[in-house]
Amino acid sequence: MGQMAKNKFHDGPGPSQRQLRVGELIRRTLSEVLARGDVHDPELNRMSITVGEVRTSPDLKIATAFVLPLGGQGQEDVVKLLARNKGELRRAVSKKLALKFAPDLRFQLDETFDRMDETRRMLAQDVVVEDVRRDAEE
Repeated sequence: MGQMAKNKFHDGPGPSQRQLRVGELIRRTLSEVLARGDVHDPELNRMSITVGEVRTSPDLKIATAFVLPLGGQGQEDVVKLLARNKGELRRAVSKKLALKFAPDLRFQLDETFDRMDETRRMLAQDVVVEDVRRDAEE
């Protein structure tokens, strides 16, 4: 199963199976650590944080976690709080996963929910609803 098979269904090289698997393991581990309040930061422990996805670099040395505070409140603070506790989170991930190197954790706001809301808003516009109705009748 060489390079050809991996890219058969993609226009360009996508993440490898290993990247996807490790990213998902890191996502689950971060979610558990944050849900249990294992980090020694009362400000961070007060927040409920959703880890939507974790993408890793091809060498698995960098892991970018896409996060969102539950309910959307505190978006400005969540990335700062996670970055401030990066060392402790990194140690928790590395202890749980048997990787050669503990990945450097980076945090970004997960904007997929905002995009879905915007798409729903656009689809609900009268002009769009009328176009869809007209197309269905034809």
